[in-house]
Amino acid sequence: MRCPRCSREDTRVVDSRPAEDGRSVRRRRACAHCGGRFTTYERVDTTDLTVVKRDGRRERFDRDKIVRGITTSCEKRPVSASDIQDLVNDVEGELLAEAEHEISSVDIGNRVMARLRELDEVAYVRFASVYRSFADVEAFRDVIAGLKMEGRAEGREGFDI
Repeated sequence: MRCPRCSREDTRVVDSRPAEDGRSVRRRRACAHCGGRFTTYERVDTTDLTVVKRDGRRERFDRDKIVRGITTSCEKRPVSASDIQDLVNDVEGELLAEAEHEISSVDIGNRVMARLRELDEVAYVRFASVYRSFADVEAFRDVIAGLKMEGRAEGREGFDI
């Protein structure tokens, strides 16, 4: 493994432990040259999953792309990195368990939105606005109205516009 500080390949594993509920291995490494320490994660390669985009293009499943989208939606919200990783782990686990080699980007987006809705309503609205390409304020109002109705049905307060 190459050191991110000095780019030398002379690194050693200092500590190794399971991470993400056993779905990956977290390794703490040290560089023999500069003494820098860094963390790496080893996980099963899910290259057998192909995402079918809305325009028909196909691309390899990229877990990090989902993490980036969710992280952006959760910016300045009380959502931890651990919560985001758990959400992505759940979605990825479902996709792998279904044994389908191709999955639509729409299906992935809907799964992410369903979990974000439970995790943080503001992050949900942010993600939905990008994912659904909101064209105007009315689209935001529709989503928020749905959250308000759901909140009332569950006996809790929702957004107020």
